[in-house]
Amino acid sequence: MPYQPASGEVDVRSQMGREPKGNAQKTVLDARQRLTSSSGTRSSYDFELMNEYASARLNGALPMAVIVMILALMSSFWVPALFTALWAGLVLLSLTAAVLVARRFKSITPAKFNASQWTTSFVAAETVYGVAWSALALFTLVASPDALAAVMFAMVLVCVAANAVATRTLPPATVMSTLPATLTVSINLIALGGTLNYTLAAVTLCGEIFFVFLARQMHASELETITHQAEKDSLINELEEARHMSDEARRHAEQANIAKSQFLATMSHELRTPLNAIIGFSEVLKSELLGPHQVAQYKEYAGDIHSSGQHLLNLINELLDLSRIEAGKYDLNEEVVSLVDIAEDCRRMMELRAKSKGIELVFNVGNNLPRLWGDERAIRQVVLNLLSNAIKFTPQSGKVTLIVTRSGDGGQLVSVKDNGPGIPEEEIETVLSSFGQGSLAQKTAEQGAGLGLPIVQKIMELHQGRFDLFSKLRFGTEVIATFPRARVMDALAPVVEKKNRLEIYSDVG
Repeated sequence: MPYQPASGEVDVRSQMGREPKGNAQKTVLDARQRLTSSSGTRSSYDFELMNEYASARLNGALPMAVIVMILALMSSFWVPALFTALWAGLVLLSLTAAVLVARRFKSITPAKFNASQWTTSFVAAETVYGVAWSALALFTLVASPDALAAVMFAMVLVCVAANAVATRTLPPATVMSTLPATLTVSINLIALGGTLNYTLAAVTLCGEIFFVFLARQMHASELETITHQAEKDSLINELEEARHMSDEARRHAEQANIAKSQFLATMSHELRTPLNAIIGFSEVLKSELLGPHQVAQYKEYAGDIHSSGQHLLNLINELLDLSRIEAGKYDLNEEVVSLVDIAEDCRRMMELRAKSKGIELVFNVGNNLPRLWGDERAIRQVVLNLLSNAIKFTPQSGKVTLIVTRSGDGGQLVSVKDNGPGIPEEEIETVLSSFGQGSLAQKTAEQGAGLGLPIVQKIMELHQGRFDLFSKLRFGTEVIATFPRARVMDALAPVVEKKNRLEIYSDVG
């Protein structure tokens, strides 16, 4: 026989079968995303990174153009204005080309996005832009090289810093927009010779390395931000899907509960009508009101039919009560009642059953107990259910004690205690649930439907009371139904009738 996990036990094998499968699917999906990505991350992130690059290039175009013109103006003190104007025009023209490519990218939709194609376009535009910046090394052909060393050094650092920040989300574009100017200026400085020029060339190369490294760090930070945003969006979608599933499950549960209530309401009449006839006629046959039976066993059979009919009728009544309570249609017919009198009536009704099993039924009552405000029929059902369960599961020659007294908070309680086998701690939650039965109930011949204690719980809730069950194996069980102090009549505020008095004062002069 295959192993079946117990209630509340996790089937480890099923989880082990599901988790590796889910992990494998996730690994395959990640590998597929990386293979189709131009940046080696995920293809779904490429669009976000390139979109950020295009936005940075578009937003920084005007400030960059202003910087180029300022640099051209400042260098005109050492280089003829015509050459600086030509250089500035070349740089601005290449910058315009990069801006146009970025603007064209912003006009497409993610569905038409091709990562490799747009990466090639951006890198090509940045390469042209970087080559245009490198033309500043030609200034040495028309001016004194010694005077231009510091100027070219400053201009190339501005170029590297500005372009590294603008292209930070596209590392290949960062390299191609900064490397040409760095190499040409560094080579030019080395060719000029001298300690100062060698130092400036070294600083230029180190600056290139630093700003490229900084751009890659900013790229990693941006990628991490996009990853977290994607995970957050995925989590939100999962929560939304779970909420829809929960709403759908609740709707189905409500429909099922309505169908159950309609079924019970319909079947109650159809079942109770023939049951009443069966119970009535079986009682006539058992009592031999129309004459003695020719066969003695017929009387015994009539008694069995009568008891079976009563059991089935009680079961139907319990189902209907539970259904009405769950549907919120169980209305309390509240009045002033005596908990002691109700308990005494229930004790007398159950005394014959207790004697038939040799069980001692003890009744203890507190002193001077006031009356309660409650539903007599519902309270009677609570006490009968508690006594019936105690007698049912207490072995022969056992003892059941019924106590009615005050509770610690000034209310009143009904306690039923037996010295039966008790209930295992792990089964208490089961026996308190609808149709739940413990291991003892499944072994005994007197099985019920498992509705008695749930009905008691719900009736006590309707009375704003509390129901507690305490049990220990081989030591017995005690159940306590506690009514709140607000339902005790001496706890209710007295009704004061106000009378208007007219007093006439007259002055005797």
